[in-house]
Amino acid sequence: MELSKLKIGGAWSGVLEVELDEWTVPMLREEVAKRSGHGGGPETISLICAGKLLKDGDGIKKLSQLGVRNNAKILASRANVDQGKSVKEESLAEEERSTRLSRLRAAAISLSERHADGSLPVEDFNLELENQSGQKVQLGSETDQRAIMMGLMLHANAKALMRKKKYKEALEVLTMGEDAFSLCDQKLIEMVDNVPILQIDMVWCYFMLRDISWLSVAGVRLVKAREGLERSHGKEASRLRLLQKGHYPEIALHLRLELLEGVVAYHISQIEKSRKSLTSAQAKFLQLQIPDEALSLLLGMGYKERDAKRALRMNNQVVESAVDFLVEEKEKKATRREDNIKRQKEIMEQKRYGTTPLAKGVDIERLNELVSIGFEKELAAEALRRNENDTQKALDDLTNPEANSSIQIHIESMKKKRLRQAANASIEELISMGFPREAVVAAVRSFGTSQAAIDHLLGGSINTSATVDHNVNDNNEGEDGNANDPLTNNQSEDGLGTNTGSSSDGGPSHDKVAMRDVEMEDEITGELLKGDAYSDYDLEVTEEGEAINEYLALVTVGDNVEIGSSS
Repeated sequence: MELSKLKIGGAWSGVLEVELDEWTVPMLREEVAKRSGHGGGPETISLICAGKLLKDGDGIKKLSQLGVRNNAKILASRANVDQGKSVKEESLAEEERSTRLSRLRAAAISLSERHADGSLPVEDFNLELENQSGQKVQLGSETDQRAIMMGLMLHANAKALMRKKKYKEALEVLTMGEDAFSLCDQKLIEMVDNVPILQIDMVWCYFMLRDISWLSVAGVRLVKAREGLERSHGKEASRLRLLQKGHYPEIALHLRLELLEGVVAYHISQIEKSRKSLTSAQAKFLQLQIPDEALSLLLGMGYKERDAKRALRMNNQVVESAVDFLVEEKEKKATRREDNIKRQKEIMEQKRYGTTPLAKGVDIERLNELVSIGFEKELAAEALRRNENDTQKALDDLTNPEANSSIQIHIESMKKKRLRQAANASIEELISMGFPREAVVAAVRSFGTSQAAIDHLLGGSINTSATVDHNVNDNNEGEDGNANDPLTNNQSEDGLGTNTGSSSDGGPSHDKVAMRDVEMEDEITGELLKGDAYSDYDLEVTEEGEAINEYLALVTVGDNVEIGSSS
């Protein structure tokens, strides 16, 4: 039987002489695993020929029947598999991953709904869209805002998974992110580069999983990514260059894009196109290599290594530009921190006033305008709240004696209700410590504060003979006539304000707040808070460099080799 030559590259490089009519895929995999000298066994090796994954099937089909020919070129790579897992363990892991994905999607939907429509957030922060300069932007309708916000949250979560090498899970989250972006007006999506970057990330996951079955989809995604980047960045990144004031943040991103284009071209036998893309990617890789001298200078100035490397990569290794970049970024972070603190204070203040009939917070800017012309703050806040932040209607109420009086009565009523609620909370807290209810009620009524009541109770002056009702607000019904009523769905969560002007279903109900998946929401927002305008471009390109060398070697080896065709 005539022996045929197979050119092997990847996990092991060399030439194997085999009988194509006798050898099977398991036999070839075992031989490659043995020659590679690495542990893990044959099951860790995947074989790709002519753009197709060679599968074991029934283990009977010969290589010749699978379309492998003499001088065929085969890429051998180590499959990303977990060994030693039982079927039961794998099933449980799959179920756990599915549950997590469902929770993640639900949490992203909940966050985007609460933050995209301008409702008063239950958290002490707002999620807002920003451009690359850090300026807040309003893109399209509320639906568009919600779709973009959800897509960004899911993309950030997927990137965290990619950093942990969890590419399969990341791919699933990226797919959900892509679905979210698809709900937005496509004209708006074409203005930003988030979707093209997401497409590149998806193909990178295919590549890291060595999943050749996605080859055709990968090619389509990369075409869309390149077109999308050109639309949003301008030809040769001209628009991006203006926005970034001469910085070069996109080089690493284009390196990854060109590498992946080269890989796809290689697997569909477009060798010259592959070589061209890989060579361009290699040039960018070399461009991103940081000189020791430049890094040492920045470290000597007190900058952290990660920040110094990032600044040099994004400024073509020019030390002066890198320093300017670092100073500018420090100023931006300081400004953002101040803005966040200011916004947190505003949200806490808004929560004191309650929400409008449509569940919005009182507009602090409009409130300050009314205060500046002489109106009492609490009075102006309630007028705005009742009138959905309509300044003119609020002014009408404030200057109308009857409406003004009604607002004042309501404010006093709410103050009394808050005091009663605070007193009841203090009573329950002290009772939980073991003090008799009657003595606690009497102490709280007499001394007002929890601490004063505790001091009195611990002092031994407890008069257990006092006859009082179990509820401290027994004889303190407010002017609204419902002092003993429980909090309604229209009240703010902390009882500091109320939506008396709206129906119970006029805004986000407390059922929705109670159903929050706080753990998953914290995970999502935590990833967003870690990021900045450059996060999508800030890539460590070590793995890309290795892949470039691997595929350039394969292209070089295959110059004069006939590529095996599929059956």
